[in-house]
Amino acid sequence: MSYFAAAVVRGPKGWTSAEVDLAGAADIEEVADRLRDVDSEAEISLMFVESDDSYLVIMRLDDGEDLRVFGSDKAFAEESRLGALLLGDVEEPVLEIEDVNGEEEPDADEEPEEPVATEPDADPVGDADLLADLGIPAHKLLELCGHEGLLPADITAEVCQVLGCADEVEELREA
Repeated sequence: MSYFAAAVVRGPKGWTSAEVDLAGAADIEEVADRLRDVDSEAEISLMFVESDDSYLVIMRLDDGEDLRVFGSDKAFAEESRLGALLLGDVEEPVLEIEDVNGEEEPDADEEPEEPVATEPDADPVGDADLLADLGIPAHKLLELCGHEGLLPADITAEVCQVLGCADEVEELREA
């Protein structure tokens, strides 16, 4: 199974990034340690793990503590060792993909958005709210994961664009 694991960490000087090797990781805590190793002084550490153009896992540490995890589809945990490692103990999100359509009422001045085509097979797990304070509320993250035709790399790119670290992740892809 092929994967891409990118860590982006925010410290006093802004975002930096590094590719993370997950080979040989024994458990989720060891993966979190590898994320901490990117910059132990980081205020926010995020890891985006994309697998086989099908699955995305986002991990977050604040000040190196309190690991939070979100997965685009719980099937990843059932289909691979890496998925089981990252999502094995993760619980269902508060919101379901079906809940994101029509969740926000448009402002009176705005045009109503087209309904999002959601993929019924996607079954996200974990903390969908882990990026809310960074500009990606739970409903937006779930909407992205349920949008038919978006690959994990597309979701990562869109999320990183909002966060302000898209260039750093793109550099890792091109390396």
